Amino acid sequence: MQSQTIDPAQAELNHHHSAEAAHAGHEEHPDHRLFGLIVFLIAEGMIFMGLFGAYLAFRSTLPVWPPEGTPELELLLPGVNTVNLIASSFVMHNADTAIKKNDTKGMQTWLAITAAMGAIFLVGQVYEYTHLEFGLTTNLFASAFYVLTGFHGLHVTIGVLAILAVLWRSRVAGHYTNEKRFGIEAAEIYWHFVDVIWIILFGLLYIL
Repeated sequence: MQSQTIDPAQAELNHHHSAEAAHAGHEEHPDHRLFGLIVFLIAEGMIFMGLFGAYLAFRSTLPVWPPEGTPELELLLPGVNTVNLIASSFVMHNADTAIKKNDTKGMQTWLAITAAMGAIFLVGQVYEYTHLEFGLTTNLFASAFYVLTGFHGLHVTIGVLAILAVLWRSRVAGHYTNEKRFGIEAAEIYWHFVDVIWIILFGLLYIL
């Protein structure tokens, strides 16, 4: 049996072609994760819009809103919570700005502050729940209030957990860089979404 001699130059050329083919295959399958996240948030936004629409329908059809006997909502704590949540969006943006400069420590600091601000928001919401003078089944306004704020609170909780997950993964050197920062981008976009939804909620429930 005759042995086949491998030409080193030909082997190197074959390796080069294989690398080019792999790169081309990668380009044929672009990263759609950001698109998927946006589609998910659009779906979540539609759920919130449905809840907002139901609330406005209740408000416009009932002769008295809130129903008689409903205690007036306090504005101080929700107002402070609103300022806190809006400010946290700017803090979260600083984390993305830091990683664009490959400043991992700065990114971790801003992420930790954002998560803490989100946790403070949730604590404030729980405190408000425990001091409200109406329950879930008191009347239609009370039910709508708890459903809307509770559903939003669930999204804030998920956002805090997502930020903490990104923070945990960032402990590995080089996991997030200027070129690899999808996790941070996704958490930031989600957090801005949560912020915008709360601004609408605050206006509907506490201001109007």
